[in-house]
Amino acid sequence: MLDLMTAEFDLDASSTAPSKEELLARVAEGDQSAFGELYDQIAPRVLGLVKRVLIDHAQSEEVTQEIFLEIWQTASRYESQRGGASTWIMTMAHRRAIDRIRSSQAGRDRDTKIGIRDLAVPYDHVAETVEVKIEHERVEKAMSRLTELQRQAVSLSYFSGYSHREVADHLHIPLGTVKTRLRDGLIRLRDELGVGV
Repeated sequence: MLDLMTAEFDLDASSTAPSKEELLARVAEGDQSAFGELYDQIAPRVLGLVKRVLIDHAQSEEVTQEIFLEIWQTASRYESQRGGASTWIMTMAHRRAIDRIRSSQAGRDRDTKIGIRDLAVPYDHVAETVEVKIEHERVEKAMSRLTELQRQAVSLSYFSGYSHREVADHLHIPLGTVKTRLRDGLIRLRDELGVGV
């Protein structure tokens, strides 16, 4: 008999409990006690949904807190003709959880890009010095195969930075002669160094 009375009492208690829609309407008016009741009714479901999406319990609790803050701030936007309060809240929870995943992924992507950008590329100074020295020796050897007149023109023009006119003035020869010596000297250098056209 006691069990039967307890069951009847529970039915009466559940029938007098306000619906989530009613609670949400009261929350929209700023009713803090209605917000507390709504929280007690739906928070476990919200946390469960968020936790299924995020996995991480601490982040799930944080996102659930943000969801209830949003419910408090936006309860007036709920429209009962568009769906039930539970659906509205659970949709909000799912969106917030997905937003957190996207935000976390964007943060990881940004950190990865910055890490790659800041990663110092190993640079072998010894190898670079050896390569420059070898190349310098090849050029010196090729230059030694030029005639003295070609070597003077190439050296003044390319190593000293003189213009063709300045080379002509420096060597006291016509400009056309300088151009011919440079052309012939460069052709010979190209052949000596094995550089393709």
